[in-house]
Amino acid sequence: MIVLSVGMPRAGSGWHYNLIHDLMETTGCADARDIRERYRLQKILTEVNCNIGVLSARRLGLVALPALVNTFVIKAHAAPSSASRLLSTLGLLRITYIYRDPRDAMLSAYDFGQRALVKGRPNAFSHLSDFEKSVDFMMEYVHIWEKWMQEKNVLVARYEDLLTNYEAESAKLVDYLKLNGSSSQVQAVIEKYRPDAAEGQQAALLQGQDQALPRILYRSAESGLKRQIKRIFSPYGVRRVRCNQPVSRLSCRLQRFSLS
Repeated sequence: MIVLSVGMPRAGSGWHYNLIHDLMETTGCADARDIRERYRLQKILTEVNCNIGVLSARRLGLVALPALVNTFVIKAHAAPSSASRLLSTLGLLRITYIYRDPRDAMLSAYDFGQRALVKGRPNAFSHLSDFEKSVDFMMEYVHIWEKWMQEKNVLVARYEDLLTNYEAESAKLVDYLKLNGSSSQVQAVIEKYRPDAAEGQQAALLQGQDQALPRILYRSAESGLKRQIKRIFSPYGVRRVRCNQPVSRLSCRLQRFSLS
């Protein structure tokens, strides 16, 4: 079986993936990096956390072969597909999805990319050189969020809830993964990734990488920038940025993010 950890960029997706990976490790499941080497999937499962990229039939098919005799955890930022739905129905794919307030995700991506440029180490977000590019980038993932929210048999988590109600949210995850919540090994993993502990560990071990816990930026942003962000993520603002019917419809659904 494949456990697929999907997330909106800069929504704690690396933290969520590591938590899921280590929880599943308590069952003795395989490490996806070993699967990648053993089955020569280097072009399919990339980066340190074995990101599959798009959930196409070809890519999922190649990864499903070792999943017939192994259980392992992989990551993605992509939208669901007919192939992912089929594998989920067959019991070969168990999916989690994490998202956050898109205003914070957008600011975090921009901030993370620009800080990397200053250090001379550009990353996947460093092309977000201005506000409009950042909005266009984020709207793609808002579309993906909408698709995941319509999927069945997916455990959905909000980054903000995981930070503020970690006990309940981690318990949901343990239950969804069908693990023994009273196991000392499982409890040790839960403690390891508790927000305060995880932030300290990842700051030391993963400095500058995407796995570090994103900061809550929107609430502390300057009032002028807040107004600009709020305008963009309002029905009128979204229509001005990208004038087409799907985006106009989507903007009306952004209330489901509990924006304020």
